[in-house]
Amino acid sequence: MSASDAAPRLEDLRREVNTCTRCDLYRDTSHGVPGEGPANAEIMLVGEAPGRNEDRQGQPFVGAAGKFLEELLHTAGLSRDEVYITNVVKHWPHTMTGEYPQNRAPEQDELAACRPYLERQIELINPRLIIMAGRFSLGTFFPGTSISRVHGQIFESQGRHFFAMYHPAAALHKSDLRQTLLDDMKKLATFLHEVPQEREQPEVPPTDSAEHGPSQLSLFDS
Repeated sequence: MSASDAAPRLEDLRREVNTCTRCDLYRDTSHGVPGEGPANAEIMLVGEAPGRNEDRQGQPFVGAAGKFLEELLHTAGLSRDEVYITNVVKHWPHTMTGEYPQNRAPEQDELAACRPYLERQIELINPRLIIMAGRFSLGTFFPGTSISRVHGQIFESQGRHFFAMYHPAAALHKSDLRQTLLDDMKKLATFLHEVPQEREQPEVPPTDSAEHGPSQLSLFDS
């Protein structure tokens, strides 16, 4: 699909997300956060969910995590404006802790409610590479796989490449992950400068449970 065809459909999807009531996450939030980037992006980055800053602005990866993400993309030889950036969940998952709302991990029903939006984004944009940022993103594509085992690695499945990385926000809480993320993005830079067909990539990452095999690639199985 051409960018001129995909762009209006992505705009339709944006409006749907902003008025979505598929789960309760829309309650007590300011904005949906559908995602942003070029409709013809060759690379898509999929994170976990919006946080407080993203909810306020309606944009993915803003604030400190967004600044670090831009540094990471630069390390890989990329700029933010050439990558389509989104999350597996499109509204801010939060809980009240004392007087103030705090981020929390998305729940399974929330992930399931948002899944059709992500599937449509992938279908419309058709990226050649999907960067999976964090365990929830990785788990959406490769259930049962641990981010600690496969970060910094590239896999191929059904004609598309996938790169696993820790979520940039993790480095804000665990300083030792900062260098790990930078080193992993250098590996991505090397891959992006090579011809994918000339590399021998594992077809799918190893899983941590026999119950979750590669056949459960949730967004692509028919």
